[in-house]
Amino acid sequence: MKTLPVQVQEYSRSPTFDEDTVPEALRKDHQTKAGVWGVITVLSGTLRYRIKPTGFETTLTPGKPGIVEPEVLHSVEPIGPVSFYVAFHR
Repeated sequence: MKTLPVQVQEYSRSPTFDEDTVPEALRKDHQTKAGVWGVITVLSGTLRYRIKPTGFETTLTPGKPGIVEPEVLHSVEPIGPVSFYVAFHR
């Protein structure tokens, strides 16, 4: 998984989602716009993170965030109870 470039700065943050409130759009393949990076931060529980083009899959937990590259298809899936948010950087 890539690392967040040092020159980008957070400009927006999603609400905190749980296994019941995670939008269906996040469960399906989707992407950020050009130049927009995301950081998926799990506050509690576990979240499966998939990166479509590479087939990469990992489990995100507190202390193990997921980095979303610009324009790369990805999806998430709660694994039981979870609480997380996405911070957007450019």
